[in-house]
Amino acid sequence: MKYNEFKELVIAAAKARGLAEYELYCTEAEQIDAEALYHEISVFSTSTQTGASFRCIHEGKTGSAATEEFTAEEAERIVDTAMENAHYTENTESAFIHCAGDAYETPEPFLAPEPSAAELQKLALSIQESAYGCDSRVSDGSESEAAFLRSSVSLSNSKGLDLSRSRSYCVAVCAPLVTEDGELYDSAEIRTGAYEDLDSQAIAAKAVQDAVDTIGADTVDSGRYHLIFSGKMAATLLSTFFSAFSGEDAQRGLSLLGGKEGEMVAAPMVTITDNPFLSGSVIQIPFDGEGVATRCKNVIENGRLVTLLHNLATASKAGIASTGNGSRPGYASAVTVAPYNFYMEKGGAGSRDDILRETGEGIYITQLNGLHAGANPITGDFSLSSAGFLVEGGKLSRPVKNFTISGNFYELLQSISLVGDELEFLMPRGDSCFGAPAILVKDMPVAGK
Repeated sequence: MKYNEFKELVIAAAKARGLAEYELYCTEAEQIDAEALYHEISVFSTSTQTGASFRCIHEGKTGSAATEEFTAEEAERIVDTAMENAHYTENTESAFIHCAGDAYETPEPFLAPEPSAAELQKLALSIQESAYGCDSRVSDGSESEAAFLRSSVSLSNSKGLDLSRSRSYCVAVCAPLVTEDGELYDSAEIRTGAYEDLDSQAIAAKAVQDAVDTIGADTVDSGRYHLIFSGKMAATLLSTFFSAFSGEDAQRGLSLLGGKEGEMVAAPMVTITDNPFLSGSVIQIPFDGEGVATRCKNVIENGRLVTLLHNLATASKAGIASTGNGSRPGYASAVTVAPYNFYMEKGGAGSRDDILRETGEGIYITQLNGLHAGANPITGDFSLSSAGFLVEGGKLSRPVKNFTISGNFYELLQSISLVGDELEFLMPRGDSCFGAPAILVKDMPVAGK
């Protein structure tokens, strides 16, 4: 049974039981993946998942139920189960079924055509062979991957909403191993987009060069250094400490930004934006997981905290309107809070080389390790094993590794001295993608030798 037919059966069952407030949320996801190792396809897999959850307000409380089977029997069952769950739940927090009437943006969705299985395998092999051809030191164990991802979301409710959105795109990965004097050096380059736009040679060349550049890396002397975080590493910090900007975490006492709207929480050149419609991104989101219209907003503007991110429940507690950041990681997930294209805006300090020249002496950070164990999203404290390059005379010098940088994310935001003009983004995760330009933070402690 197709979703639209199932939806009509669910709505009919809800009306027959006298429900006045209810919602049906459905997701469909498909992934085709080809991985290459030792000059051949090592893994080829396909997966699909379709599921729907029904949520209702019954006897003043909320109940929900989910299914992956679109049948007449399941349409009846999930309505009955949701009502039963509402009757027995001890959770008395207010629930929200969003009303129709929002003005929704109409972004151009990223809908890349699906390549054939043969084309994905060809791309994965081409990336790997290109890596071997880039440098004679590229060794066996080097991997590559090509994947196609498609997803869609549908939401209908008793208050007039009937919404849907879709996206599809390809991912290409090159992860070479380079051998020099018995030592192994690795890197990874990840690109997203349409199949025809993924250049296997360019992807491999960037990945191999990144690995080769780290050959001969040694540690540094302990001390205090000016640190330049590459755009990807600055984005990695934003991703790691995103919960600081969540209204949900703030209301639970898990963010030190709670109640600081209107205050200076970062350096004046820092602006952090959440943009559901960023041009060129595969993330194009006109409505959130509750059907609320999304919008572009500055979370931090010129150092001042403008807003935290909210769903309907957290916004109600704060006495404000939702920011359109209600998120459902899966069709059966509870509503939480998440960003879309969440990034630090360009700051006017120029290119990476401009920042290097301005810095003079320091360390350029290209790798942060141990983020799960070495970063505390609540306090903001971090102690991370790192790698990168010494900066000497305003230029990149020798590669360095196995040193630890320590600090606090909240303090780091306030200590940023320069923000570059070259935005870099991480791989999308669900409906979220994090980005940043290179940033300079002066006089940070480094533990080396």
